[in-house]
Amino acid sequence: MGNPDKLLEETVGFTGNIFFLEYGVPGLVLGAIRNGETAVAGFAPEGSGKKPDGDTMMRIGSISKVFTGATLASLVADGTVKLTDPLQKHLDWGITVPSRDGHVIRVIDLATHTSGLPREVELQSGVPTPEVYAKALAADPLLFAPGTGGLYSNFAFDVLSAALGSAAGKPYADVLKQRVLDPAGLKDTVCTLRPGDEARLMQGHNVDGSAHPHVPSTPIMAGATALYSTPNDILKWLGWHMDRLSTDNAEMRLVDHAAYVFRDQLSPVYGFDESGHMNAMGLGWIIMEAEGSRPLILQKSGGFQGMLLYCAFAPSKNIGAFAAINIFNFAADTGMATMVNDLIATVEPR
Repeated sequence: MGNPDKLLEETVGFTGNIFFLEYGVPGLVLGAIRNGETAVAGFAPEGSGKKPDGDTMMRIGSISKVFTGATLASLVADGTVKLTDPLQKHLDWGITVPSRDGHVIRVIDLATHTSGLPREVELQSGVPTPEVYAKALAADPLLFAPGTGGLYSNFAFDVLSAALGSAAGKPYADVLKQRVLDPAGLKDTVCTLRPGDEARLMQGHNVDGSAHPHVPSTPIMAGATALYSTPNDILKWLGWHMDRLSTDNAEMRLVDHAAYVFRDQLSPVYGFDESGHMNAMGLGWIIMEAEGSRPLILQKSGGFQGMLLYCAFAPSKNIGAFAAINIFNFAADTGMATMVNDLIATVEPR
């Protein structure tokens, strides 16, 4: 690390303050990384207690999916899994995976939201378990032939993580830690909170402003929504992605960042555009083509238990950013994504 990036610090602080004043959310944290230098600013109402900072723990919701995508990329890079493998090959649930019109669900279909599975698994007991997922999958819930359309699916990513664990011969959480979290140096990105973590967990809020209870997730949810992390870890994670000429895990990065499915190949297309127009899908990453002064961006949003979050990076410009608010305010959520995308375009325009 060299001298702090004063321009980045100025931009993050000013941009975050304007957003916080405009939307009046209970808490906001905004961070950015450029050429390895980071800046983080946290905001909370006067008298409300400690402002969030880079070490604040938070549920990152669907940003978990890009960690699952990276785990897949690692297994593909060393030949353990092929992207075109049928799901049936790796899923050890003792069921027949459904198909439609001669199209089987492949690993790549799960990772790009093109499997045909619905957004959510139907819960009978309210507790997500592998048995619940297996029963739902065996009942053939496909909404279209795999590979032909796009529908955002938490169901698909939870099934994917189970298959990756089976392919690697150990629980998915262990595969994630060994292949992604530890190599990237992420000390605060976890599937379950450790002793002391809950004390720094950001409190989420419902639409009406009431506190959202913290409910621990079951292991099957790790693929789609269950991870916890901190702004510092997410920025380090984005920095790992942007170190694209590094020889460490080089094959894994290439596999992870490629565009595998383009929008105009798909019908229907639904559930991708809340944080910006999806032009193509990577392994969990939503890829937005360059537009105006904004460079090409890989991005992912998340929302879980009163938290809304967004992270994005521009591979060609070596800049990334992350933001989180702790209330289900969906107008603010849209504004947050615009803020981050505009920050990237402002600091490093194409």
